Amino acid sequence: MGLIQGCALMIIQELQKKYAAGERNFTDLNLFEANLAGMNLSGVNLSGVNLSVANLSGTNLTDSNLSQAKLNITKLNGAHLSGANLNGAYLNVANLVLVNLKKAQLIGAKLIRAELIRAELSGANLSLADLSGSSLVEATLRKTNLSGTNLKGANLRFASLTESNLLEANLQGADLSGADLSGADLSGSELRQTNLTGAKLNGANLSGTNLRWAILTGAQMNCVNLSDAKLSGADLSRANLSQANLLNASLVHADLSSAYLIEVDWIGADLTGANLTGAKIFGASRLGIKTTAVTCDWLDLSPNGDKTQVYTLNSGTLKNFFHETLPKVKIIVDSCLDNSSHYALAATYYQISKYLPGGINQPPCIEVNSCRTIISFLMNSDEQLFAIAYITILPFLDGSKTQENIMKIMNILNSHDLDSLAPIVSKIIRHLMTVLNTSIRQVNQINKDKALLKFCRGIKFFQTPTKITIINSSGKNFNVYHHPTFGKRKVNKFSKATKVEDMIQVPQTIPYSINTIIDFIDGFHKS
Repeated sequence: MGLIQGCALMIIQELQKKYAAGERNFTDLNLFEANLAGMNLSGVNLSGVNLSVANLSGTNLTDSNLSQAKLNITKLNGAHLSGANLNGAYLNVANLVLVNLKKAQLIGAKLIRAELIRAELSGANLSLADLSGSSLVEATLRKTNLSGTNLKGANLRFASLTESNLLEANLQGADLSGADLSGADLSGSELRQTNLTGAKLNGANLSGTNLRWAILTGAQMNCVNLSDAKLSGADLSRANLSQANLLNASLVHADLSSAYLIEVDWIGADLTGANLTGAKIFGASRLGIKTTAVTCDWLDLSPNGDKTQVYTLNSGTLKNFFHETLPKVKIIVDSCLDNSSHYALAATYYQISKYLPGGINQPPCIEVNSCRTIISFLMNSDEQLFAIAYITILPFLDGSKTQENIMKIMNILNSHDLDSLAPIVSKIIRHLMTVLNTSIRQVNQINKDKALLKFCRGIKFFQTPTKITIINSSGKNFNVYHHPTFGKRKVNKFSKATKVEDMIQVPQTIPYSINTIIDFIDGFHKS
């Protein structure tokens, strides 16, 4: 045993002597169980060397090459490894407490159950590394690359991961309680059953992440992106999700009790069976959200979430409070959309949108089949339906007839005694008229701009018959305009082809009754 230790000592002494003489390449050495504690070996090349169970505590290995090196169960606590190359290295169960790995390269490195407590890893590259079961308590990983990294079951309590890249990382069952992930990219990552209690995720990207059964109690998640995320069974009680993006997120049976959902964007979200009791939802949309079997005794509607405006609910009022359907304007064109028409349509709506601050917030959905084109505009308010229909039909030859019909509908409402209606319906109608009058003024401005509709002039697509339907948040349809030749292909017996001028006829007046109009408006979402 003494002979082995003596040989090891001679190897270390020889290494020190050659290093002092300027040599840096020592890839042929076996340093198993070697004691190199406190030595200065910066810039050394130990690629592929066996350093398992060695003592490198406090050793200076700055900018060294340790790629593919074996460092299993090695003591590296307090070591300086900033800028070091540890790509493909084996550091399983290694002691890396308080180690400095700033800007180090650890691509594909193995750090299973390694101790990295309070380690400095800012700017390091740990992509595709295996850190499963490792301890990174209070570690610093600012702007660190952890894409595709395996952190399953890792302990990252109070770690700092601000602006880090965790794209498609595996954090299943990890403990991130109290961790700071502000501005981090976790899109597509695996966070199932992860503990994020009290974590900071402000501005983080968690789009498409799997957060099923994750614990996010009291987490700070302002402006977080959780679009298309899977949060079924997650505990988000008391979490702050103000201004968060939850578009199309799955929150089935999630706990959102007392959560801050102020100005959250959650259209398309599925909250089936979720608990919303005490949630603060000022400024959040109540449309386009699935809320079947939701538990909710009361909601806080105050701007600051201070319970100054508490709204009590029961099974009946809850159904009226949230609506799954988004209001929609559908323009059905009796023609297939070709490339030139598509360009003209996009260009025209873009120009129109400049006149409408807050009017058309997003491009329409377009469905095309062999003979028809459906242009759909989704919106957040029922009161916008007639106004948006009045504006969006502008590029089409039928536009003026559609606008005439909308004005007839408004005249019918104006001639009715609104005070005889339920107060809420009367209020909706007055607001509806105000919104429409604003749109009429905007259309008048658009019509003065002679060049605005130039893109669609002379194109057959915009001269074909249309059908305009509006759908309220209760799913009720209202037919605003239907050209009499819509869906009919008339053939002139004296000509070989049908001319557009022959097809367009003077539309017939659609009979609107006050009861039909009121019934449709009664289905509007009521605040």
